[in-house]
Amino acid sequence: MSDSSRMIQPAEEPTPVKRPSGKNAAVTMRDVATQSGFSPATVSIVLNNAPLARYIAPATKKRIEEVARRLGYRPNVMARFLRSNRTHSVGVMFFDITDPFCLLVMRGIENSLYQASYVPIFADAHNQRNRFERYLEMLLERHVEALIVVANWLFVDIQLLGDLSKRNIPAATIGWELPGETISSVMVDNEAGARLALEHLYQLGHRKIAFIRGPKMLIDSAPRWRGIQKFAQSAGLEIDPALIQQLPESLDPNSSFESGFRFAEELLQRKKRFTAVMAFDDLAAFGAIRALTKAGIRVPEQCSVTGFDDVALSSLSAPSLTTVRQPMEAMGELAVNIVMEGINASLEKREWNIVSHKMNPELVIRESTRAVPVAGSDD
Repeated sequence: MSDSSRMIQPAEEPTPVKRPSGKNAAVTMRDVATQSGFSPATVSIVLNNAPLARYIAPATKKRIEEVARRLGYRPNVMARFLRSNRTHSVGVMFFDITDPFCLLVMRGIENSLYQASYVPIFADAHNQRNRFERYLEMLLERHVEALIVVANWLFVDIQLLGDLSKRNIPAATIGWELPGETISSVMVDNEAGARLALEHLYQLGHRKIAFIRGPKMLIDSAPRWRGIQKFAQSAGLEIDPALIQQLPESLDPNSSFESGFRFAEELLQRKKRFTAVMAFDDLAAFGAIRALTKAGIRVPEQCSVTGFDDVALSSLSAPSLTTVRQPMEAMGELAVNIVMEGINASLEKREWNIVSHKMNPELVIRESTRAVPVAGSDD
């Protein structure tokens, strides 16, 4: 009989063992071996799914797995890491997790990592550079195998992410692009999204449209305004500078609600005539609707309002908000697919490509927009 055959033979009378007691006691492979009657080497091969496991009889595997399950055996993750240098974890950094934008993105990331048997380690940078750098250092110290950065409301410099490529760590950003093609990114086509919203208002007959622009430093602001300008030029729509307001630079992504409220109030106080408000994001749109309602102006009967993002509250507000939907959950899923490809390529000792994806937005028409009132039409 060969050595390998002797290795997997059960003892004639397995010695029963009790599960370890005590607060910190844990079931070991040796406990499983004693209870199952197989050698510790065989048990280790089966429970670690080592290459030699394919030579072990299915009945033996089943017996060992049943005993391990009955005893409550859990693998030692740290020991496994020391053997394989793999943690099966991915760092996920948010710049401000209080932003409603993050919820569906997080769901997409978490669900995709779960299906890939990876654990996410979440961190919130609070839009602070020092906090971001410290969290990045902590995640790398924990040997995450990849990094996803959700740069949803970003006002700090994170160029140091470009150094990750030198460390051979796959990384992807959501909502932000690093110049120079040094890190992969996933974004929505902001220019196309803004065009969809303005085209919708134009087709409803609106010509006097107030605009709430995004903060100058935010990466989404310029392409959305560019989409507005391009459509206006192609349609011969005149944009009145007196009906343009710009959100301030604020580290709080929820500040756009108050700004939208204040800007709409200012327009009303200046007696500026408009039949629609096109807001930079959903929160600014909610603020504008609040100001209009407070002034006795009915939405959408007297004034239409559009947003951008399609956060969860957009379908629940009264009236429900017409907005441009970012495929947030799909963006999270795509970012995971990108870094998983990088992880696999690294394991296989091959190069992986830096990719930049722009996902298509979708106009979601709800109750906050309708055709311009006849009395307010310029036609």
